[in-house]
Order: sequence, then structure tokens, then C-alpha cells
Amino acid sequence: MTTHAIGTREEWREARLALLQEEKELTRRSDALAQKRQQLPRVRIDKAYRFDTEAGEATLADLFQGRSQLLVYHFMFGPDYEAGCPSCSAIADGFHGSVVHLANHDVTLMAISRAPLSKLMAFRKRMGWSFPWASSGRSDFNQDFGVSFTKEQQSEGIEYNFRREPPMKNTLAGKTMRTWEGDSPVVQTAAMTGTDVPTFTRERPGASTFVLEDGVVYHTYSTYARGLDGLWGMYQWLDRAPMGRNETGMWWRHHDKY
Repeated sequence: MTTHAIGTREEWREARLALLQEEKELTRRSDALAQKRQQLPRVRIDKAYRFDTEAGEATLADLFQGRSQLLVYHFMFGPDYEAGCPSCSAIADGFHGSVVHLANHDVTLMAISRAPLSKLMAFRKRMGWSFPWASSGRSDFNQDFGVSFTKEQQSEGIEYNFRREPPMKNTLAGKTMRTWEGDSPVVQTAAMTGTDVPTFTRERPGASTFVLEDGVVYHTYSTYARGLDGLWGMYQWLDRAPMGRNETGMWWRHHDKY
């Protein structure tokens, strides 16, 4: 028997109209924040990053694919991963339908990871995706944009999402490590990528945006952690479902593992 409030259609409508006003306020606030994102100072990129793509070696400017704007999803897939992060994969499941529309609006959307291109392409095929994906494994791109870290940085405490994390006590890799046994979401997620917690967390998720003007690339915006919530298509639906996100731990999987 439900313990939730039960009302008449009239009572529902009255409550819904009150909520609608708050939703409209949130929408207007979101629109205003989007404008502020676009007004952030632009930072010129002079470093010669190199990427491996399906078309061969590429520069950052090449990744725009002839367009003026580039949206990058920093997909957690490190060199030692056996599969992509399932959370990043859940987000990427929504890329396919958007890529073609963005491409016809002067925007290129692509994922970038440090794993070798061969691993990325094999996993993309397994997932049935077709969006562009580049490997940054031979450059400092991921490190410079705050989504990849070394063992030494972990032991000192990394800076991620614009704040410093405490040092990790044990940064040694090894799938048989007893230290990380358990069923916490991080342990479960690391296992899904074929790694341990230290190895898995040396990569982090994020999104960065760039613009190309007169042959010069500028960095315009980056976001991390829960700043990526709006990109999770399933969460936008769950936030409108009767029981909301209704989660107590790691419930999602790679979509071919349900």
C-alpha cells in the first residue's frame, strides 16, 4: 500500500502549477548560467598536442573536423583498462543521436581517452557506437585538462574538479590487492574496467569545450564530476520518474552486461 500522499485531480493540478513556477525559475536560471559559460575568458592553446584518430595522427585543430567548435568528453579509459568506465559508457550511450545534429550546427562532439586507439575502437565496436574517439596517450592533453594523474600525484593528493583530494594511502596497482576488497561503487566500477581502485582512479571524467578562430584554438570551458549530470540521459529521465533516482549504490552496467 502506498505511503505517498493521495489527492484529487484538482489538488494535483494546484500542486503541479506551484511546482511549475519553480521549474520555470530553474529554467531561466539555467539559461542565464549558459550565457555566463559562454562569456568566460578564452585561453589560447599553443601546446602542440598530438592525437591518434581513425584518420591518422591529428592536432587539436584537426579534431574540429572543419567546424569552429569542439566538445570533448574526457572518457575514462586508461592504458591499463580492459574496458571503458561503465559510468562514462552510460553517458556515451546518448552521444550517437546527438553527434549528427551537432555536426550540422558547426559543432564536433568526440570522446578522448588515454588508452591506445586500438582498444578504443574495439570497445566502441563492442558497444555499437559510431561517434569519433581519439587517443591522447602520446601527449599531456588529459593531464593538462585535469583528468589524468600519476601514482606520485595520487600519493600527494590530486587536484580534481577545482579542489584538492587527500593523498591515497596505497597507490600500488595489482588486481589481487586485498586493500581494496569490498562492494563500494568505486571498487565495483574499477572491477568492470578490469583494474583496481588506484589504477582506475588515475583517470577521471570531464568535458571540455574549444573554439577555433583564425587557425587558433582556444579553451572555453571545462566541467567535472557532477557537473556532467546533465549529460547523463538516463538521469534526466529518472529525475522525472515517480521514485526519482532511487539508488543506493552502483546499479548500472555496460549496456551489454545487463
